[in-house]
Amino acid sequence: MNPPSHRTLAMLRAVAAGRGQVSCSSEPDLFIDGVPCCDQFTAHALTHDGLIRPDRIGLIGQRVPAALTSAGHALLTATATAA
Repeated sequence: MNPPSHRTLAMLRAVAAGRGQVSCSSEPDLFIDGVPCCDQFTAHALTHDGLIRPDRIGLIGQRVPAALTSAGHALLTATATAA
């Protein structure tokens, strides 16, 4: 696995801080502070790679809070201790 980019880590930190929302979809979009992320490819990858998830079930297209998975927490912890 390649090391995560600065953008990936920033997105994960924002979700960890409770600032993220995801749309309920097969290709969930990520919103930080209510603003859509400029890199939706990475946002989709964070979900598909199991690093973030919806915090609760919602209707298709609805925005719900985003949450880090245990893998997302582990990645943030590993990169923080490596720095």
